[in-house]
Amino acid sequence: MKSLRIFGIKTYNLYNVKFHVSLHVCLFFCFLGSSHSQELPPVLSFSPKDYQADNQNWSITQGENKHIYIANNKGLLEYDGEAWALYLSPNQTILRSVFFHDDKIYSGSYREFGFWEKQSTGALVYNSLSLDIIDSIGTDEQFWTIERLEDWIIFQSLDHIYTYHTDDKFVNKIPIEGSISKMFKLESDLYFQIVNKGLFKIEDGNPLLVSDHAFFTTNLITNLYTYKNQILVQTETEGIYTLEEVPQLWPSNSTSLNTFNVYASLQKTDGGIVLGTISQGVIFLTPEGLITNQISQQEGLTNNTVLSVFEDKDSNIWLGLDNGIDCVNINSSISVFNDDKGILGTIYTSIVHHNRLYLGTNQGLFFRTVESPGEDFQLVEGSKGQVWTLKTIDDTLFCGHNNGTFVVGDTDFEQLSELLGTWCFKSVPNQPSLIIQGNYSGLSVLEKVTGQWQFRNKIKNFDVSSKFVEFISPTEVLIDHEYKGVYRISLDKDFTQVSKIHQYVDLEKGLYSSLAKFKGQVYYAQQKGIWKFQMENNTFQKDSLLSQMYSEETYSSGKLSVTEGEIGLWSFNKNSVDFTLQGKLNENYRLASIPITSDSRGTMAGYENILQLSDDEYLLGFTQGYMVINYDKFSKSKIDQPLNLTSIKYWENGKESVFLAKDQPAVLKNKFNNIHFNFSVPHFEKYFSSEYQFRLKGFLEDWTAWGSQNEITYSNLASGDYEFQVRARIGESYQKSSKSFIFTVERPFSFSNLMLIVYLLTSIVFFLVIHTIYKRYYKKQKIELKRKANQELELKELESEQELMQVKNEQLKQDIETKNRELAVSTMSLIKKNEFLNSIKEELQKSKPLQASSRNVIKIIDKNINNSDDWKIFEEAFNNADKDFLKKMKSKHNSLTPNDLRLSAYLRLNLSSKEIAPLFNISTKSVEVKRYRLRKKMDLPREIGLADYILEI
Repeated sequence: MKSLRIFGIKTYNLYNVKFHVSLHVCLFFCFLGSSHSQELPPVLSFSPKDYQADNQNWSITQGENKHIYIANNKGLLEYDGEAWALYLSPNQTILRSVFFHDDKIYSGSYREFGFWEKQSTGALVYNSLSLDIIDSIGTDEQFWTIERLEDWIIFQSLDHIYTYHTDDKFVNKIPIEGSISKMFKLESDLYFQIVNKGLFKIEDGNPLLVSDHAFFTTNLITNLYTYKNQILVQTETEGIYTLEEVPQLWPSNSTSLNTFNVYASLQKTDGGIVLGTISQGVIFLTPEGLITNQISQQEGLTNNTVLSVFEDKDSNIWLGLDNGIDCVNINSSISVFNDDKGILGTIYTSIVHHNRLYLGTNQGLFFRTVESPGEDFQLVEGSKGQVWTLKTIDDTLFCGHNNGTFVVGDTDFEQLSELLGTWCFKSVPNQPSLIIQGNYSGLSVLEKVTGQWQFRNKIKNFDVSSKFVEFISPTEVLIDHEYKGVYRISLDKDFTQVSKIHQYVDLEKGLYSSLAKFKGQVYYAQQKGIWKFQMENNTFQKDSLLSQMYSEETYSSGKLSVTEGEIGLWSFNKNSVDFTLQGKLNENYRLASIPITSDSRGTMAGYENILQLSDDEYLLGFTQGYMVINYDKFSKSKIDQPLNLTSIKYWENGKESVFLAKDQPAVLKNKFNNIHFNFSVPHFEKYFSSEYQFRLKGFLEDWTAWGSQNEITYSNLASGDYEFQVRARIGESYQKSSKSFIFTVERPFSFSNLMLIVYLLTSIVFFLVIHTIYKRYYKKQKIELKRKANQELELKELESEQELMQVKNEQLKQDIETKNRELAVSTMSLIKKNEFLNSIKEELQKSKPLQASSRNVIKIIDKNINNSDDWKIFEEAFNNADKDFLKKMKSKHNSLTPNDLRLSAYLRLNLSSKEIAPLFNISTKSVEVKRYRLRKKMDLPREIGLADYILEI
C-alpha cells in the first residue's frame, strides 16, 4: 500500500460489542499440566513496588535510545536500565497502548491519543492529537492498538480507526461498520477483525474484506504471522491456522496450541513466535511452531496473565503482566533452573556420572538423565541430609555426606563409613587402591579390596577437620582449616598415622579460604590473594597474577574450583565469577570474568561449586537451583549498549530541582552550585549488571573505582569550569565512548565582571585618595621631620650651651669654693691674728707696773686689731664668694651701718659669737649685744632666727 486515502468523517451507529473475554473471569482458569524441570532463560522481574505504578501493563515499545516505554494503568512508564520514571496519563485514565516512531512515543487511552516528546532535559512532554476531534470520539472509546504505516500513525479503538499524518499534522477517521476486535500490521498491510464479519485490511483508505470464513467470524483473532509465504492466524483459544479459503491447523500435527488461551503474542525477528496467555504464562515457539519453552509463575514469571508482549532491539522479550513486568533474556548465555518450591534445597556439589546429572544439596542427593532437561529430579533413596561432595574415582561415584561416606550406584546408595562429615576424596599417588578422605575429625582411608571399596582405618594423631586436602608427595598432604590455617602432614608408609605435623603460622588465615590443585601446583586462596606451594623449600609464595582475582573490596569467598579445558581455575567475588583462560599458542593463561554478582548467584559463601557439563557449558549451583553458563555464547556476544546521561539537575533555593539540557553546556549561578547527574546503560540482562566510572574534571581528575552507582551529586562547587565524564562497562565489555557534560559555575555577584570593574574603579579611586592622603601625610611628615630636626638642632645647641654653662658653673663653683676657702683662710687668719694679739696684750697688761714700752706695744696691738685694711681685704674676699649679699642686705635694710653689715657678713659665714668677738676686738657678750641690736634694726620677728634669716638671703 503506497498511500492511504482518507475519506470524510461519517457517523455510524455501531453496536458497542465487547468482544474481549473479561480478564477477571479468565484469571479463574489455571494451567493443570505437569510441572517439569526446565533450564530456562533468565527472567528479570519488576513488581509494582519497583516501578511505583499500578499492576496492569497493556502495551510496550522501545525508543531509539533503547529506553523501554510501557502503557500502565496509571500512565506512561519509562525504564532506562537503572531506574523507572512514571508520567501520569494526560487525562488521568488508563493508558492502553504505546508506540515509538521518529523520537516520539505515541499513546492511546480513554478518549485520548497523542504523543510524548523528550525534551533536551530528558523529560517527556505530552501533546494531544485528539483534542481537536474530541466531539467525534465515542463516549466509551479506548485506544488499544497503535501501528505505523508509511507516513501514517494508526490508532485503533473497539469502534473506530483514526489516522495521523506525520508530515501534514492532521487526523482523520476511517469509516468502519462494526465493532473492531483488534488491529494487526503484517509487513506493509494493516489488518483488523470486525466482530461477526471476518478479517479485513485497509486498502486505499477503505476496509477490504480478506476472509469471512466462519472460522474467522466466530473465533477471536489476536495476531497474524508469516511463515514461508503463508499468513498464519493466531486465535485466542483455537491455536494457529493458515489464512486461506479453508483455514488449516498449523502446524498440521499440532494438538497442543489450542490448550492455551492467548491474549497477546508476537513474531520475533528470527521468525519464532511468543504467546502470552491468560493463565499459563508465556510460550515460546520455533518458526515451525514447535514449543521450546514455557515459563509460568512456577518457573519464575511474576504473574501468569500476560497482557502485552514486545521484543526489544537486543531480542529480549518484555511481558506486560496483570501484576508486574518481566523481561525474558531469551538469547542469554545463561539458562536457569529455579527451585522456587525448595524441593532440592541449596546445591553444594554436582557431577555427571553414567549419563546422570547428580546434585548434592542440603536436602540430599538428586539426579536426572542428562539428555532429559525437562525431566524431574529424583531423590536418591537413603540420601536425605546434607551432601558435601561428589567425586568419581575409578568409575565409582563417591558421596561425602554429613552421615558419612557412600558409594552411589545406579540403583543403590551404599554406606562405606560412618565417620561423620566427609568433606573430600583424594586418590593416593601411585596406589590406585587407596583413597584419603577428609572428615570432620581428620583423615581416614578407603581401600579397594577384590573390586569393592571399603573403609579401612582412621589416620591417628590428627583430629583437625579436613575440608580441603591436597597431596604434595605420595605420603605428604596439605590441609586447610579456615580458622587454624594450613598444615603440612607427613604420613607413615601404611597410612595409619601422622608422623609429623607442620603448621604454617606465618601464612595468612582467612574466612572461606581453600586449597586447590591446578596444573600440578597446589594453591592456597584467601582474602588477601593466592599463594603457590613451593616444593623445593616447602613454603608458600604469593602468585602475583592469580592474586589479581581478589581484592579486599570485592572479596566474598576464597573457594577455588578447577575444571578441565580452556577454563581451568575459578574464583568467586562480589561482582563477578573470575577464571583463568588457557592461551592458544602456549601454556600461559590469562584472567577473565563473567559479571555475575554474588547476590545474583545466591550461593553460600565458601561453598561455591561449578561443574563442567561440556566444552562450553558450566553448571553453577546456588541456593534455589542452578544456572548453566554457555561460555562460548558469552564470549561471542557483543555487549555494546549506549551510555546515556539520563538527567542533569541542580537545586534552586535549596528545594526545587531544575533540569538542565543535556546537549549543550550550562552556566550556573554561583548560588546554584549543587549539581546532580543520573546516567544509565539500557542493558536488561538479569545476571549481567552495568558498572560505571566517573569523574568531574576541574574538581577531581581521577576516575572513581568501578561500581554500580549510577548517580552522583556534587555540592558547593567553587566557581570555575567543569567537565563531568562517565563511562560504563558490562563485565569486560567497555563502552566505546564516554559521555560528558560541560558546565560553568559563575563567580558570585561580588566577583562578577561588573563588580570586578567596580572593584577596579574603586581601587583606582581608593589608590588616588590614598596616594593624595599619603602625599599630604608625607609632606606633613617632611615638615614635621624638618621641625624635629631643627628642634633637635636647637636642643643640641641648648644642650651644648647647657654643657658650656655647666662647665662655667663648675668653674664658677670651683672659683667660689676657692674663694670660700680663701675667705675661710682669711677669716681664720684674721681671727687667729687678733686672738694672738689679744693674748699678747693681755700678757702685757698683767705686768705691773705697766711700762711705757708695754703701753706702746699695746697701742700697736689695738691699732693692728682695729685695722680697717683687714676689713677691706675681708670684704673683697667675701664679695667674691658671695656676690651682692651686702648689697641685698643694704637694699633690704638701709639703716644698717658698716659694722652691722660686717656682723651680717660674719653671720653669713655661720661664725659663732665667740668667733666673731676677736674680729671686733670685743667680748663675746658685746657680740651678743651687737646681734640683738642688728635684729632690732632689721625688725625681725622673734620666731625667726637672725643667723637663719641671713643665711636664706
